[in-house]
Amino acid sequence: MIKVGIVGGTGYTGVELLRLLAQHPQARVEVITSRSEEGVKVADMYPNLRGHYDGLAFSVPDVKRLGECDVVFFATPHGVAHALAGELLATGTRVIDLSADFRLQDAAEWAKWYGQPHGAPELLSEAVYGLPEVNREAIKSARLIAVPGCYPTATQLGFIPLLENGLADASQLIADCKSGVSGAGRGAKVGSLFCEAGESMMAYSVKGHRHLPEISQGLRRAAKGDVGLTFVPHLTPMIRGIHATLYARVADRGVDLQKLYEERYANEPFVDVMPAGSHPETRSVRGANVCRIAVHRPQGGDLVVILSVIDNLVKGASGQAIQNMNILFGLDEHLGLSNVALLP
Repeated sequence: MIKVGIVGGTGYTGVELLRLLAQHPQARVEVITSRSEEGVKVADMYPNLRGHYDGLAFSVPDVKRLGECDVVFFATPHGVAHALAGELLATGTRVIDLSADFRLQDAAEWAKWYGQPHGAPELLSEAVYGLPEVNREAIKSARLIAVPGCYPTATQLGFIPLLENGLADASQLIADCKSGVSGAGRGAKVGSLFCEAGESMMAYSVKGHRHLPEISQGLRRAAKGDVGLTFVPHLTPMIRGIHATLYARVADRGVDLQKLYEERYANEPFVDVMPAGSHPETRSVRGANVCRIAVHRPQGGDLVVILSVIDNLVKGASGQAIQNMNILFGLDEHLGLSNVALLP
């Protein structure tokens, strides 16, 4: 049985970790921390978890107690994992970080986008980017895993087959992405209020979003060279979901793109390449650790449109984190993640 610790369990990714781990047959949550909610029982804060974690309460982070776990998840704001990750790794435990603290390999670039110096640059060289469809072998032996962001997951999975095969014009990639309001976190913010976000849609951070360098970093690896990416995120009036509409120019019109995508993801348990002509919906992945992809070539031209949808809290965060844990401990990747998406 894998002993699990969770640092920062009061946000949406934290409760999603708890929900998914409650049905994991080989993992048990031993410790969950929150300085502000010390002593509060998990089941009192999250009634949906009654009967699953009735004896578990939030506690102040303690390295010794967390270090007794086999793996510690960080479901914390950016910058928090910097302070504790090194101490926990020294105890022999593994760290899976859901924040952006170790996603970027360049400390200076991280500081530029997150507005503070990187707190643990010495750990960046060993941090493994936890996108299983790309880094599965490296994940197996990792001590520190950086779970990809939600927009980066949907966008990279959509573009990767084209870039790995040198088919797309990598200098002119466009990612037009929509997110549900849970992506903004559980903290109270005016823009996330129902009266503000309901019956409306808006683009934001067009000048530059924090996920842009992460996406570009992953696409450069796939293309084995520079990429030019325009990334425009939008806030949509739904709770969960990412819908990425991706555009790329492909000069060779004779390539069977449907076959290309099906073959690339044939052995990936959580990527579903849908039949030609499909239009995946965010509700088809709600609550599930699945990315559904459809490939289109409008009017048979050289502009290819890829549709990629995920649940931002599952495949875009906590589910992908547990998928990484399963790989790390040599388990079936489906464990704790076999639930079917919710409809309606």
